Amino acid sequence: MITILDGPVGTELASRGIPTPEPLWSALALDRAPEVVAAIHRDYAAAGATVHTANTFRTKRRSAPDRWEALARRAVVIARGAVLPGQRVAGSVSPLEDCYRPDLSPPDPRPEHRELCRVLADAGVDLMLCETFPHVGEALVAVEEAVATGIETWVAFTAGPEANLLTPVEIEEGAREAIRRGAAAVLVNCTPAARTLEYVERIAGLGVPFGAYANAGALDEGIGWGKAAEGPLLYAQYAEAWVRAGATLIGGCCGTGPAHVQALGRLAAG
Repeated sequence: MITILDGPVGTELASRGIPTPEPLWSALALDRAPEVVAAIHRDYAAAGATVHTANTFRTKRRSAPDRWEALARRAVVIARGAVLPGQRVAGSVSPLEDCYRPDLSPPDPRPEHRELCRVLADAGVDLMLCETFPHVGEALVAVEEAVATGIETWVAFTAGPEANLLTPVEIEEGAREAIRRGAAAVLVNCTPAARTLEYVERIAGLGVPFGAYANAGALDEGIGWGKAAEGPLLYAQYAEAWVRAGATLIGGCCGTGPAHVQALGRLAAG
């Protein structure tokens, strides 16, 4: 059985005219446009997603020193209130610095990951999603802290927009170690859809559910960023290859949107 994940919040905020500046990025909308965040979650639910990631990608102490906890809790409340009964809400636990700059990973990320995981658990998420990690070591710390809450934990590694931050073998090794530390599922995310299959094939056969939610790649690939009507179909064609490789968890990342998730739902339906 295929589980359909939602797609990006940040891309949708930008497409709907909501600013996402540093350092909060998409989390700024929790203050400035909470109704738009809720509408995005509703649109993904209507498109067929059954796992929804709360907008906590940037709700961390270093991004909002005085308000990170309140923003994280608000993100969970918004997601929970927007999706359908029985659907799962995941808490996003992301790299403390830039998800495309593994060299910026701090030497001791544990305290900040621990505090966010504990807040997300207390806020009532159904799932911990440690996502978009290009640094295997930091990902494993995040997994340990998420698992320690007692909540089911998934981990997603990224090779980055140029597919050059982690090799397929490095992601396989990271996934294997994450499973050893308690991860219940492993995924590849925010890697171009056209390059994702080689990574998915490396995490197959590790004994847990696996999958992918890729980004749309470059604008001229015609997959996403709101520029090509046939983009969702092209994305679903890439996802079909992931499913043939055994993936059961599929969704969308940067550059995709509700139409792409809907196309995945059609793929899952046969």
